[in-house]
Amino acid sequence: MRVGFHTSIYGSVDKAVDRALTIGCNTLQMFTRNPRGWTARQLRDDEVKAFIIKVERNDVRPVFGHMPYLSNLASPKDEIYIKSIETLIAEMNRCERLKIPYLVTHLGSHLGYGARIGLERVIKAIDKAFSVAGESVTLLLENTAGTRNSVGGSFSDLQYIIERVAHQDKIGICFDTCHAFAAGYDLRTEETMEKVMREIERTVGFARLKLVHLNDSRGDLNSHIDRHEHIGLGKIGEKGFRNVLRSKIASLPLILETPKDSVRSDLENLVKVKELAGVKSQLDIL
Repeated sequence: MRVGFHTSIYGSVDKAVDRALTIGCNTLQMFTRNPRGWTARQLRDDEVKAFIIKVERNDVRPVFGHMPYLSNLASPKDEIYIKSIETLIAEMNRCERLKIPYLVTHLGSHLGYGARIGLERVIKAIDKAFSVAGESVTLLLENTAGTRNSVGGSFSDLQYIIERVAHQDKIGICFDTCHAFAAGYDLRTEETMEKVMREIERTVGFARLKLVHLNDSRGDLNSHIDRHEHIGLGKIGEKGFRNVLRSKIASLPLILETPKDSVRSDLENLVKVKELAGVKSQLDIL
């Protein structure tokens, strides 16, 4: 079972590996840069080398990069759209240098111009990026909570993109449980979980799923509220996650993006995931 967290790179990118190992993770997700700005400092040779050594020596795999917050690949505004494509290209190059095989991206917002326009903008952005970068990187499209004007709230949206991009073999899916639940996909029972799995297979295909963002939801089913909660403490609940973690989803790498607060620590969330998955050994848990 591969379980990890979105981990801070504060100080140096290789520190993300140290922080993951401290709580017993065997996979991780990270930004390769400050996620709140358009510019990024250059990666230093020493930190790149240290990062690769730590990942390989400790069998932390796979590692997932994540696109910065400001990017909007569906934007109808040319200035933001061009910056977003440039950022995607830059992140692909940074992932290749760090030997990170996967890059997760949100698809963005069409800002009221219509879902079809947003989807077409995403397709063109992806094609442009792969025409100049990303030879060894797989881009993972993350499903959204279906918030107003967002692109990617349904698996049909993701299917539409995959069927039309030029490099279909370089595209995968990141399945976020909070986003799916908020968008109307019920994960709380065996029956509804199986229904969601059939919908995934019918649209994008299960083989394209490369990562699960394992997050509970503060919002109700079909609320379109993108607010993560600790595992089992939200509207999906422990029973829901027991079903999720005993389905074939659990065969994929699991990355938690649970809140950073005093309610529960990352380690406690990790233990809860192993418990709900049916892992009995204390050695396996810790």
